[in-house]
Amino acid sequence: MRQVVVSGGTVRLEDVPAPLVEPGTVLIRMDHTCISVGTEMSGLKATGLPLWKRALRQPQNVKKVVDMVLADGLSATKRLVQERLAVELPTGYSGAGVVLEVGEGVDGFSIGDRVACAGAQCAFHAEVVRVPTNLVVRVPDNVNFEAASSVALGAIALQGIRRAAPTLGETFVVIGLGILGQLTAQMLRANGCRVIGVDLDRARIELAEQHGMTWGVHPDDANDVQQVMRITGGAGADGVIITAASPSDVIVSAAFRMCRKKARVVLVGDVGLDLKREDFYVKELDFLISTSYGPGRYDPQYEEGGLDYPLAYVRWTESRNMAEYLRLIADGVLDLRHLITTVHTIDQVDVAYRSLQGGFDKPLMALLSYPRLSSDLVRRLELAPAVAHIGSDVIRIALIGAGGFAKGMHLPNLMDMQSEFRLRAVASRTGHNATATGKRFGADYCTTDYREVLADPDIDAVIVATRHDSHGRLALEALTAGKHVLLEKPLALTDFDLRAIEDFYANGTGPKPVLLTGFNRRFSPYAQRIAARVAGRSNPMILNYRMNAGYIPLDHWVHGVEGGGRNRGEACHIYDLFTFLTGERIERVEATAIRPATGYYAASDNFVATLSFADGSVATLTYSALGASEYPKERLEIFVDGTVISLDDYRSLTIVGGKEKPFATRTADKGQKEELLAFAKAIKGQAEWPIPLWQQVQATRISFDIERFL
Repeated sequence: MRQVVVSGGTVRLEDVPAPLVEPGTVLIRMDHTCISVGTEMSGLKATGLPLWKRALRQPQNVKKVVDMVLADGLSATKRLVQERLAVELPTGYSGAGVVLEVGEGVDGFSIGDRVACAGAQCAFHAEVVRVPTNLVVRVPDNVNFEAASSVALGAIALQGIRRAAPTLGETFVVIGLGILGQLTAQMLRANGCRVIGVDLDRARIELAEQHGMTWGVHPDDANDVQQVMRITGGAGADGVIITAASPSDVIVSAAFRMCRKKARVVLVGDVGLDLKREDFYVKELDFLISTSYGPGRYDPQYEEGGLDYPLAYVRWTESRNMAEYLRLIADGVLDLRHLITTVHTIDQVDVAYRSLQGGFDKPLMALLSYPRLSSDLVRRLELAPAVAHIGSDVIRIALIGAGGFAKGMHLPNLMDMQSEFRLRAVASRTGHNATATGKRFGADYCTTDYREVLADPDIDAVIVATRHDSHGRLALEALTAGKHVLLEKPLALTDFDLRAIEDFYANGTGPKPVLLTGFNRRFSPYAQRIAARVAGRSNPMILNYRMNAGYIPLDHWVHGVEGGGRNRGEACHIYDLFTFLTGERIERVEATAIRPATGYYAASDNFVATLSFADGSVATLTYSALGASEYPKERLEIFVDGTVISLDDYRSLTIVGGKEKPFATRTADKGQKEELLAFAKAIKGQAEWPIPLWQQVQATRISFDIERFL
């Protein structure tokens, strides 16, 4: 299918594989999508800015880059920055079309339904999109797709109205008569208000007056604040809604000065906000922010998780705002006939965007139209001819899950190890990410259906780097398909998935594929030196590990069902390291957690775990989100046979009481590349499994046991 992407200040049409429907979502064949003149054009310009200009706009990111250079080195930081700057971004967030497929658990939609959808994370300019149900609404029979495709813009305008709470007979000012201003003016009239519109474009003022706006004000004709005062008999407006887009602080200042005492100003657009106290203090004005489509926006549980807010408690969610906007069109309350000024086919996307870069003559609203699909959905896209003659000992590998870690770590490492690996395929949930990643790293093809990878006889091994809750299932499917698996930690989040993997290796005869959980720390040169040093010990050890893990907001996926929490999702690294260094079976597990006094921390954010091993060694992990991010993240101390071994953040190693010299590297080395090399050797039969299965299972079960304490 075709999709619009932006990069480097340009927009273009790309062929990408179509998405798969997922539980709680619907698959929609787009008929029309609406280009946002403000948001999208601003984003397009931003991708074309040179790095130094971006730095001036986002100085907080400069500090992050400097910190990364200090922590990871210049080359690794440069690689990551270039990766992020080169990314091709999808664009679009409002459209309408026909339901093609309905995901599991979806009620209220059927194949063939006419629907409208919104969401910058899903309602792209593309022939087919996958959208969560809370961002999809039915289109009334008498509303065409052209009008319905503006549903996101309409919901934004409607939410601004709701924040302003207009009452019959009030006078409102609308500053900025672009598409949001035009819709806002019509909605205010529908509320029985008198409307004053302010804009620099006389044509837009005239258009709004044709649709019922009471007065139009052009700043060149008279001072706009004084004009509003004259119109309102010197009292001032009951409220002002700002739908303009400008970095100037003058707009919000003028809005305050246009108001009567105790009026309200609602910000819908994007303007400068250097507020002056004298503009609003004496009048005791209310300044309100209207957040996009309404309640539910930016709440992942609502938008992605499908959790609706009860109507009795939240009357107007973003979904209900979208539906109401379409009803207003259906009932003839809103008139879009003169607002939709330009419609281009998807093949003319470059022309459409160029038309929006003009001055006063640019269209209020531009749409893209899509042809009907001529064939079944294609979920595999060939990127380059497969290499016919690669070395017989080169492992043909595929990536399932092209997230930030995989693109920033695994794929660059694979590119550095082309004598060992050949990237055959990239599988990702979204077509644009699969395509961009596959092209960047030289894959033969990309796909949105991981089953394409598992069914491919020309793939020997897979790296699974999806979110945690899918690890156990995907690993088992890949192993059953005969693929060697490098599975990012954790191995599993549930005992059911873990037992299924154990059963796979326990049952049947003959050789089985290699399974390697991504417990990379044991492969670091530091862990390898420590293991060699303690291998011949005469007594048990005491191992103390401190992880200054840092705070992660509670609405992050790591804390949810997909992530499984920080104990199972991250601390499992350390349980594996303890297992590796002792080489022993676990005998006892205990843990004590800090019970948060406030809702800022999760119950599993801060705990101390104590592990007792069969040889008598005792290991403790202090895991905390309480510390400062400026402090080093990880430290290990081992007390054994008259020596103290200290590992600091995988940067330096010292042994007090021994003759070994300190060991250090310029940057932290946690063994990711060595892990891949060990994986390759095991697949080729040149070495044993990098991590014995029992040790992978043990580290995972330790995390399960500790979870019960937390």
